[in-house]
Amino acid sequence: MFQEIAVNLEKNSYQILIGKSALSRLTNFLSQKSYSKIIVITDDNVAKIYQKDFLSIHPSADFIIIKNGESSKSFENLQKICEEILQKNIDRKTLLIALGGGVVGDFTGFCASILLRGLDFIQIPTTLLAMIDSSVGGKTAINSKSGKNLIGSFYQPKLVICDINFLNSLPDREFKAGYAEIVKYGFIFDESFFNFLDKNLDKIFDKNQQILEQIIAKSCEIKAQIVGRDEKEQGERAILNFGHTFGHVLEIETNYSAELIHGEAVAIGMLLASELSMNLGLIDESTYQKIFDHLSRCGFKLKLQDIRKNWTTENLINHFFKDKKTEHNQLNFIVLNKIGFAKIYKNISINIIKDLLKKHLD
Repeated sequence: MFQEIAVNLEKNSYQILIGKSALSRLTNFLSQKSYSKIIVITDDNVAKIYQKDFLSIHPSADFIIIKNGESSKSFENLQKICEEILQKNIDRKTLLIALGGGVVGDFTGFCASILLRGLDFIQIPTTLLAMIDSSVGGKTAINSKSGKNLIGSFYQPKLVICDINFLNSLPDREFKAGYAEIVKYGFIFDESFFNFLDKNLDKIFDKNQQILEQIIAKSCEIKAQIVGRDEKEQGERAILNFGHTFGHVLEIETNYSAELIHGEAVAIGMLLASELSMNLGLIDESTYQKIFDHLSRCGFKLKLQDIRKNWTTENLINHFFKDKKTEHNQLNFIVLNKIGFAKIYKNISINIIKDLLKKHLD
């Protein structure tokens, strides 16, 4: 049995298929289409494990393999891969498939949005993080020297396939990083979902298949609901960035390296955003403590000094003003009114942020 979640965006609507062996549904989808060529973009890690299996089902697919990691989301690599795709004599009936984690999905989606002014693409996420976050909602991007995901477009896939079997080969660190984005949905939108996660945390980290399908489907359902109401982030969709303003700053400072991967940065970012919410008088200390306790139980490093010793407040503050959510040089943050309810808080004083960071860096 597969779960199906609809992302309702009028002419850009599509389905998310979730379940064990959900990849088998790709053949059925393709049989109803008339694509002239299928090009799969994946990374070197995923290719080692899944390229042969994929080709055994779809032998006519062409593979392009990029380097694993955020460094692949560069202008130079975008130009190189787009030229490689164009040399394959593509037309507007060519399909791109993103087979991999968030980097592959972001990169492939952006390629699809600009090649021949728009090609169809499918997301087949292989990490927990990509399944419940980057593969859903149509955000595509590459990175700039000025910051993460600053060059991109809103471009929706034609289908998302979340095959739970992929998680069997996922390293524990990557699994935990993906979970940070799952619990985010509880923090910002659904207190009962947070309570379910808190109660079942051990089963989740034991990779209980039934629980995993349930929480992936619920996460996708929440995101689909928000995206369906605000596709291009003109309002409500911004709450999905809870923890990301702080998190992206930490990622820039660690140069998008393995020192701190995205989900780990978001976990710290959510804790800092929760503390900011408390400092602004929006949540009480017991709510903050509940958030802290849950993230601690997950095993995240929540102290900046445990990541590295040489942070500087000045460097971190400078990075904030490169964030997409900054408007008219004013800092905007997603904060909590309570668990299950987030909002945008505009024009926060830089001194409030400085004081918060100094407390964690001294």
